[in-house]
Order: sequence, then C-alpha cells, then structure tokens
Amino acid sequence: MHPSAPGAPVAFRLTRPVLILTLLLTLGPAPATSAQSAEPPAQPAFRQTRPAPAPLNSSELSTLQTLFPKVRPATLRIEDCPPNDCTDPDGVGTAFLISDDGLALTAYHVVFDAKNLSAVTVDRKRYKVEVLGFDDQRDVALLRVNVPKGTPFLPLATARPQIGETALAVGNGAGAFLQAKTGRLIGLDADAGRADFPAGTLELTAPLRPGDSGGPVLNPRGEVTGVVSFITVQGRNQDITSYAVPVTANDSLVADLQRGVKREAPVIGISLSGNFMLLTELSAEDFKEANELLKLGLGDTPGAFFTGVTPGSPAAQAGLQALRYDPQGRKLAGDVVTAVNGKRIVNFSQFQYAVRSYQPGDTVTLTVLRGSQTLNVKMTLAGRSSLRN
Repeated sequence: MHPSAPGAPVAFRLTRPVLILTLLLTLGPAPATSAQSAEPPAQPAFRQTRPAPAPLNSSELSTLQTLFPKVRPATLRIEDCPPNDCTDPDGVGTAFLISDDGLALTAYHVVFDAKNLSAVTVDRKRYKVEVLGFDDQRDVALLRVNVPKGTPFLPLATARPQIGETALAVGNGAGAFLQAKTGRLIGLDADAGRADFPAGTLELTAPLRPGDSGGPVLNPRGEVTGVVSFITVQGRNQDITSYAVPVTANDSLVADLQRGVKREAPVIGISLSGNFMLLTELSAEDFKEANELLKLGLGDTPGAFFTGVTPGSPAAQAGLQALRYDPQGRKLAGDVVTAVNGKRIVNFSQFQYAVRSYQPGDTVTLTVLRGSQTLNVKMTLAGRSSLRN
C-alpha cells in the first residue's frame, strides 16, 4: 500500500510537548542531513472519538465466508516481473476483474513505475498486464489482463454502501495468496490527512496488510464497493484500520479510465526525510518552538522546509535549496516556502495540498525565504511519473 507499493503507512499523532521532546532526543542539537527523495509517512488526521464498532456476528461472518470462494476466482495477484520469469518479483499487490474481456481494477500505486507487470489467477496461471488508464490522485488504475475469455469477474455495486455494513476484502497481504479478510464499514468519507493520499475513502475494520492494496472490498451480495488503498496502524496494540477508494457501476472515475484517461498528480520534486518526517504538520506556533529548541536556523516566519530536491524536477530547475547542515549542526542552506500563488502556507503538508490543487503543466509562483531575502520563484508543475528517483 502507500507510499511505496505495496508499503503501509503508520499513523501517529504526538501531542506538542511529546513531539518537541521526541525531536530533541532523536535529532540532537541540530540535524546533519543530505538531499534524499523518500516521501514522508502518512499521518492521518485526528479522529473523533466514537463507539467501537460491533464485531461481526456468526450470521454475518457465515455470509461472508460463503461468499469468499465464489468471488475469489475473479481476484488477481499482481507482481512486477515478466510473465516468463517471476522467481523474485519487485512488488506484490492485488487486482480484480470487472468484465469478461479481462478489464481489471487495482490501486494505482501498485502499478506505478512498474516495469514488467503480470497477474496470477487463483489456479496459479500467469498472464500479461497492460495499464489502460489511471487516476494518480484517486489511486485507481484500470488494467487489461490477458486472461481467457469467460474468466469470472466481479460486478460493481450500483450504490455506495452504508456505515455499519459488513465487508469482505480479498488480497495478497503479508505473503498470503488471494485470502479473505472481513470487517465492518465505519466511515464513508475518510481523509488520510495528507495531499498525496486519496480523500473521501471508505473506512473499514478489516485488518489488511501490505500486499492487499488494489484488492476488492465487497458487500454481502458480492458487489464491489471499493478498491483497497492504504492502512493506518495506531496505538500500543498496533490496531489496523483500512481504507478503500469507493467505486460504483455508474462512477465517472471508472468511465474515465475505460476511455483511457491517464490523470497524473502534480509535483514539484521536494521531500522530507529522516526525523524531519515528524515535522510535516507543524502549526505556526510549533514551528517557532521547534526551530528554537532544535536550533534549526529556519528564521522567524513559519513555512514549508524540505530535505530533498529531486534532480531534474521543477524544484531543481528553479534552484530551490534543501536543508543542509555541517557536521557541527550549523545550517548551510535551506529555503522556507511561505506561499503558493499568494496562498499562505505554514508547513510541508499545506505545501503539498496547495500544489495538488493544480494540474501538471500549470505554472505557480512560490514565495520563498532564503536567509534574509524574499524571492518569488516561478515553476511549471510536472506529472509524478516524469520524476525518477
């Protein structure tokens, strides 16, 4: 699952005093860092306190267990390797057939940047895969799988599900092969709390794992209601909550993908890495406190700072400077972005959201603090697939 197929983001939220103390212990007096391109982990937004969902009763569980062998033949294991040589795949995910001519849905991050995709059916036969369309921001892709005519497929639901409904997911999580997990829907419009994860997702209690990404979420009637996208892991008990992008038979998203739409997400090519990943959502007040206590040398104006600039990216071409420190912890370089097209931002997360509100090819102007200078930096946004780490 996100952010690296099929990795799983870990959800965490620290109170302000704990956050600053944690950073003091992990970063020391000042960090020594170099430019990297790794993305920060997901940090889903605070959840409102709500009653624990009721566990599935015996009747509900029996219904889903009876459904599983009926739908399993329409599910697929997706691997990044040639169909004739897959002893060591680069990645594993899940997909499912939605038509009798080999159309299949999966999560886009499962197939993003993959070189040699193949699909394995329940009878362990392997078939070539072609990506026909995708929506990067929604994290859904449409595939053509070269399965025989008449291979079973799954119908898409005609309406969205309701909170409290039971759900069956099928996937390849944690090394399994097309196995079932069951749960209950507890949310219909969840937000991961960061711009590069899909918004408006279904939230369910099924304990999914890396490798389940792209698999179907089904209602008790065997209709697909969602495509598995990501999970969060929270608390001392490492409780897992799973999230899926909703799909229906009359969904404009599915229609777009069937027309071959390939919708990229806009990026500029910056990143946070290491312990700085804890600082993606600092408030203006916390920015000032962290800057002072950690001796980051970022100045007095809150904004988005970053530790990596991808070579050849819009950020690199515009000359944006990532944070760099000498071995003694003295700041050598590092821009702070305070606005995108005049819209004020105070942290890295807000910067991501601002950029994602545009399209690849759009030109934006960043307000950048570089030492004592205020610069207006123009750049043209790129599609994510155009940047190679």
